[in-house]
Amino acid sequence: MSTGLTAPSAAVQRYLPWLVAIVLFMETLDSTIVNTAVPSMAHSLEVTPLSLKAIVTSYILALAVGIPVSGWLADRFGTRKVFITAVALFTLASVMCGLSLNAPMLVVARVLQGLGAAMMTPVGRLAIVRTFPRSELLNKMNFVIIPALIGPLLGPTVGGLIVHWWSWREIFFVNVPVGLAALWMIHRHMPDYRSDSPRPLDVIGLILFGSGAALLSWLLEIFGEHGLGATASSLLLLLSVALLGAYAWHANRTEYPLLNLQLFKVRTFRVSVGGGLITRLGIGGLPFLLPLFYQLGLGMPAWQSGLMMMPSALAAMAVKAISPHLLRRFGYRRVLSVNTLLIGAVIGAFALVDSSTPLAVVVLLSFVVGAGNSMQFSSMNSLAFADIDDRRSSMANAIASTMQQLSMSFGLACGSLLTGWYLGGMPQTDQVAVTHAVHAALITLGAATMLSSLSFWTLRPGDGHALTDRTERPPVATREPAAN
Repeated sequence: MSTGLTAPSAAVQRYLPWLVAIVLFMETLDSTIVNTAVPSMAHSLEVTPLSLKAIVTSYILALAVGIPVSGWLADRFGTRKVFITAVALFTLASVMCGLSLNAPMLVVARVLQGLGAAMMTPVGRLAIVRTFPRSELLNKMNFVIIPALIGPLLGPTVGGLIVHWWSWREIFFVNVPVGLAALWMIHRHMPDYRSDSPRPLDVIGLILFGSGAALLSWLLEIFGEHGLGATASSLLLLLSVALLGAYAWHANRTEYPLLNLQLFKVRTFRVSVGGGLITRLGIGGLPFLLPLFYQLGLGMPAWQSGLMMMPSALAAMAVKAISPHLLRRFGYRRVLSVNTLLIGAVIGAFALVDSSTPLAVVVLLSFVVGAGNSMQFSSMNSLAFADIDDRRSSMANAIASTMQQLSMSFGLACGSLLTGWYLGGMPQTDQVAVTHAVHAALITLGAATMLSSLSFWTLRPGDGHALTDRTERPPVATREPAAN
C-alpha cells in the first residue's frame, strides 16, 4: 500500500469507524435474518423449504471465493472504489432478492449479494488499519466489531418480526436505505489507499484456494443432509483438503501468492488467526445450539428464544467500553488466556440448565458469554495487526477474514455434528433426548474452547504492546485519504 504526506482528515477519522460499523451491521444482520424467512419464502415461491437451502449455501460460497481476492482488489483499484462497488452491489442484489419471482432468481441474487459482502468487511477493516496508528487501532477495531457480534443475535428475532408483520421480501428491502446512506458516507469519508506497484493476480492460487474453500464451506453448510451419503461426503471432503493443500504447496513456490502464508511466521498474527480458529469453534456453535436448546429442549416459542439472545448483544456493547482498559492493564497474553477459559467454562455451564432452572440464571449465562465473546473478538482481531507493517496489511487482512469465515462455518457444523451424534437415533420431538444431546455438545465445545487457551500462552508478555501504548506517536500519514 502506498504511503505519502497527506494525513487523514479529521472528518475521515471521525466518520470512518461509523461507516464501517454500519456496513458490517447490515451484512451480518442480513446473513442471519434470512434463515427465519425460509418457510415463508418457500410458500410464496411454491417450493419446499429444503429446496431453498441453496439461498444460504450460495451466499456462503460467494464469501469463500470473494474474500481471499479482496486484498488484491484493494491494492489494485483502491479502497474507496472497491468499497463503494461492494456496497452498491450488495444493495442492488438485495433489491433483486426482494423482487425475485422464483428460486433460481433468488439464488443468483444471493450469489451477487455474497460477492458484495466478501469485499465489504475486509476492505472496510483494511481502511481502519491504514487510517489509524497502532495505539488507536484497538479502540477503533473494538468499535467496529460490535455490529458483527450483535447482528447474528438480532437476526432471528428481527427476521421473525418482519415476516410476521409484512412479508419475506421486506427482509431484503430494509438493506436499501442503509446501503444508500452508506454510499453517501463512502463518497464523503472513505479514504483511498492503494499500492503504487500492485502485485499480479495469482490466478492459479485463486482457482486452487477458491475451489477448495468453496467446496469445504458448502460441505459444512449442508452437513447432515440425507441427500449426500457418507462416502460422497468423505470424498468431497478429501478433495477440498487436497485443493487447499495444493494451494499451500503453490503459495510457497510463487513470488506473488494470493494469500501469503509466510505471514504465519509472525507470532502475534499466527496466534491470533491460527489459535483463534479453535476458539471460534465453540463460539461459532452457540448460534446453532442455543436457539435449538431453548426451543426444543426448554420448549420456548421462537419469539422468546430470539429474545433470549438479547442479553449477549447487550453484554457485547457493554464490554466495548472496558476491553481497552483491561488489555492495557493485563496485556493480550493474560487477557486472551483467561478469557478463553472463562468462555469455555460458561459454554459448559449451559449444560446445567434445564426446565427447572430460573430464567434469571439463563439470562446471566447469556450475558456472561456475550461479554466474553466481545472481549475475545476485539482482542484477537486487533492482535492480528500488532506486528504487521503497512505494506503487508492488505494481505494480512485477507487471510484473517478468510480464516474467520471458515472457522465460524466450522463452529456451526461442529455444533450440528455433535448434537446429532449425541442424539443418536432418538427423535427430535423427544424433549429429554434433545436436552441431553445439546448438553453433551455444549460440554464438548466448552472443553475444546478451554483447551484452545493454551495457544494464547505462547504469546510473550509484551506482545500487542503497540496497540495499548497511548504514548505511541502516529506514523507518517498515508496517501490521499481525503474526502470530497
